[in-house]
Amino acid sequence: MIVVMQEGCTKQQVSHVVKLVREMKLKDHVIVGTERTVVAVIGDDRFKDRSVLESCPGVDRVVPILAPYKIASRQTHPEPSVIPLGGSMGATCGGKRLCVMAGPCSVEDRSQVLELAHAIKEHGGTVLRGGAFKPRTNPYEFQGLGEKGLEILAEAREQTGLAIVTEVMSVDQVLLVARYADVLQIGTRNMHNFNLLVAVGRTNKPVLLKRGWSSTFNEFMLAAEYIIQAGNPNVILCERGIRTHEEYVRNTLALAIVPAVKRESHLPIIVDPAHGTGRAYMVPSMCRAAVAAGADGLMIEVHQDPEHALTDGAQSLSPDAFAQTMKETRAVAEAVGREL
Repeated sequence: MIVVMQEGCTKQQVSHVVKLVREMKLKDHVIVGTERTVVAVIGDDRFKDRSVLESCPGVDRVVPILAPYKIASRQTHPEPSVIPLGGSMGATCGGKRLCVMAGPCSVEDRSQVLELAHAIKEHGGTVLRGGAFKPRTNPYEFQGLGEKGLEILAEAREQTGLAIVTEVMSVDQVLLVARYADVLQIGTRNMHNFNLLVAVGRTNKPVLLKRGWSSTFNEFMLAAEYIIQAGNPNVILCERGIRTHEEYVRNTLALAIVPAVKRESHLPIIVDPAHGTGRAYMVPSMCRAAVAAGADGLMIEVHQDPEHALTDGAQSLSPDAFAQTMKETRAVAEAVGREL
């Protein structure tokens, strides 16, 4: 449930509510909005004494949270969240300005990443993406450069000011990746790795959470809840396609989740049309469609030589194609009141 405080309530009144919540052996989550402060009460419903909280000074009302995901719900946090991403450009995700995360699927070598980073910045990208550790279905395929790849990404940030997002694959990698990256990515295979979700939730780095390839809307939101409940409110959702019976595309890009998230949650959501289709020629169209649907940003794979990319070349754009995509998508963004 959530305790909605009266307008103009004092810090002491909020602290008193928090004290009572903790006495009930429950967890509190205080959210200060522009007009109201609310206290989310998380835990076993059997221990929630609504009548005690309703009678507290400064309390307007106590409302049950209907969604199974409590802190990620818009009931708890009515205003859309804007997540700071790091880097010297002051990039954010959420709000009017769209976030564009672009770069190679894998960090292959230093010259590749530095060249792409400058091109991405030139054409309006705000975050450099690149995998230092690569989860592969086939154990004999390229697995990434590891810490060397992280060092290359950090050098690209120094040269361009772009924030860095890269995937963390296991609990024992969290501190290492957090030392280099601005945003920690949880890949689709790990959306249900609850130990990993809690581990990134204990860091102070924003987390990009990709939807599991067979997960439902509620499962996706509850995975985000794990991260927030562990102490990290800075979660960005990413729709990257789900598996269906369709075989023409790599995955089915379920863009309907964008307005669903906007209705039910305060968290920003971006779309990855590369993994969502697996075909480079579809990516520009799906970028425009995602922005029209209300997405807060895009994740686009870009490579100088897609035909010889070590991973996911078939869904990667060339730098020139990326520039054209940005130009076309910018027109859609302006039409729906967003900036790119």
